[in-house]
Amino acid sequence: MNAKRIKRRKLKRPGPGKIIVSVILVIYSFLAIFLIGNTILSSFKTKSDLINNTIGWPREFTLENFKIVLVDDGFLRCLFNSVFLVGISLLLLIAVSSMTAYGLAQYRFKGRAALQTYFLVGLMFPIQLGILPLYIMLSRAHLTNNLFGLALIYTANMSFPVFVFTKFFNELPIEVIESARVDGAGEFQIFGRIIAPISKPVIATVALLNFVTIWNDFYMPLVFLTKSSVKTLTLGVYTYTANFLANWNKVFAAATVALIPVIIVYFLFSDQIVAGLTGGAVKG
Repeated sequence: MNAKRIKRRKLKRPGPGKIIVSVILVIYSFLAIFLIGNTILSSFKTKSDLINNTIGWPREFTLENFKIVLVDDGFLRCLFNSVFLVGISLLLLIAVSSMTAYGLAQYRFKGRAALQTYFLVGLMFPIQLGILPLYIMLSRAHLTNNLFGLALIYTANMSFPVFVFTKFFNELPIEVIESARVDGAGEFQIFGRIIAPISKPVIATVALLNFVTIWNDFYMPLVFLTKSSVKTLTLGVYTYTANFLANWNKVFAAATVALIPVIIVYFLFSDQIVAGLTGGAVKG
């Protein structure tokens, strides 16, 4: 009897609300795939082909657009700047936020609740609201037009990583940590040899989500990186939009260069994002 009830529950049809949401998500997915696909295809078209064949398969594939963007216009420098900025930002962000979260989860000290509330409140306010004091501080420290200075700002925006790491560390068995302390291991040894290895799903989740955010960010580089030598990919693409019709082919080629790394990362690590959020970040 119980088996029949379970079977009936499994065969229960979804409600109208779920069907509507599913239809909306399917339509949105097809629209996103179409736009991304058309952007990539357009990057292989000549300028005349783009004018006469805006949406459609290229009549003749050409790599001239990529040559102009990457070689002639120095877009490779923008690509290197973005890679460096994302790399150093993620290293600092993960290191600082994970150790901060570990301290909040495993230690009891005065002001702990206030500090946790501080990070939670940070989730409600975008870092762009503090753009003026941030600019003043970086200017006084001579870190404007400096990729490392911008990386420090991304590192300071760690409310969400701290929240995710804290949820995970709260579920860790305290016996493992206590046994390591009894064996004479220091706190940094415990964190490096025990905590970090078992935190890989959460580390991957935080890294990948912030990778997309930092890689696609336009506002912060626009404010803090004004020299051409330190421009990121998003600023590089923006330079072509000043005269969009004249640079139509360059816009699509530059956008494709900026888009492909995100697509690759998503397809390679999307399972780890889901696993880290649903499993590691909640259940441990």
